[in-house]
Amino acid sequence: MQIDNDKKTNRSGLAERDQAVIWHPFTQMQTAPPPIPIVRGEGTLLYTEDGNAYIDAVSSWWVNIHGHSHPYIAEKVFQQFQTLEHVIFAGFTHQPAVQLAERLLPLLPTNQQKVFYSDNGSTAVEVALKMAFQYWHNLGKPRRKVIALDGAYHGDTFGAMAVSGRSAFTAPFVPFLFDVEYIPAPVPGQEQVALERLQALLSDDVAAFIVEPLVQGSGGMVMYQPAILDELMGLARRCGALVIADEVMTGFGRTGKLFASYHLREQPDLICLSKGLTGGTMALGVTTCTKEIYDAFRSDDKFKTLFHGHSFTANPLACTAALASLDLLLSDETQAAIQRIGQRHAVFAEQLKQKPGARNVRRQGTILAFDLDAGDASRSYFNTIRDQAYEFLLEQGVLMRPLGNVLYILPPYCITDEQLDTVYAAIENLLKHLRE
Repeated sequence: MQIDNDKKTNRSGLAERDQAVIWHPFTQMQTAPPPIPIVRGEGTLLYTEDGNAYIDAVSSWWVNIHGHSHPYIAEKVFQQFQTLEHVIFAGFTHQPAVQLAERLLPLLPTNQQKVFYSDNGSTAVEVALKMAFQYWHNLGKPRRKVIALDGAYHGDTFGAMAVSGRSAFTAPFVPFLFDVEYIPAPVPGQEQVALERLQALLSDDVAAFIVEPLVQGSGGMVMYQPAILDELMGLARRCGALVIADEVMTGFGRTGKLFASYHLREQPDLICLSKGLTGGTMALGVTTCTKEIYDAFRSDDKFKTLFHGHSFTANPLACTAALASLDLLLSDETQAAIQRIGQRHAVFAEQLKQKPGARNVRRQGTILAFDLDAGDASRSYFNTIRDQAYEFLLEQGVLMRPLGNVLYILPPYCITDEQLDTVYAAIENLLKHLRE
């Protein structure tokens, strides 16, 4: 595959118009370079208005699992658009929403019985937290505490921020967040400390224990083993706490299995899904729960209702995209691709371990991550090596978005071996460049 990135990038036109009217996420608008105008996507590639192409090695914030502009998803959504584009979901229902729930629940741990639709990952977490708190309230046994992992990231809405790790991203809002107790992430070597800390914090006032199973994404692709998570979940459950699995990033094959929960013996009480749910085509969130939780809201007392909803809850187009994405995900071709990517990553991970400048190489399924050695600056999300790496890789024709000094690959499943070789070579070139 040839990628023409020789010509100097021209970021005028669309980029200039953008800067006049748009405020971008996670961007310091005073100092950020102009945004790169993308006019077309196909498979793993994104094309700019001046003809450059980038391999989307991070699935555009981890959502695009089948590649851009997938014709199968596009056709299904087009057909649905001509039938029903949206309908209020309070008091009404429709075929795509019912069918998606019918197909999704059998793929999840067997205790998951009900689907609640929302709009994105943060709101899926908000719904889970509200379900957990109100569950105890409805039972007449209110519990008010939540336990989470250090360095967690569960979203940017207020409830999701509250159960995320305290950081520069949450600092302005700390006075408005409810208190949460934290235990260390149970990475290798810290398992016993995490267990002891959780044991000390558990009480009959703990409503829920929330985790990103096996991989803490935005926290730096922090990875830990299923066995320790089983122990932690078992401890939490013995004191009655509900377990929330935030599978917004880890769901739909990312960890090598359909869901990270497939790696576990223990089953979560609530599961949060989004990102890959629609194949990255449009916004949709899901929170699933057990029958026991659902039944605590069924009552002649209307005050026990879950008072939560969104204008676009269970949007038919989004549900249709999710159904099409499931068709693709469950195909033999995609399942083979997930294993192929994992195997390729495993080989490259061993090579990375021998490379100067690459530390703490780790892999889980289709996720490969390592730390760029930046000395003392490595500990900061805002160190300059992040920007150096980002720009250098773009020049190599590869879109990656480092988390501070953490570089990771999380590609669409349609990525070819040739494209993976291009990504791996770009990383090797980066490591050489940083040593010069």
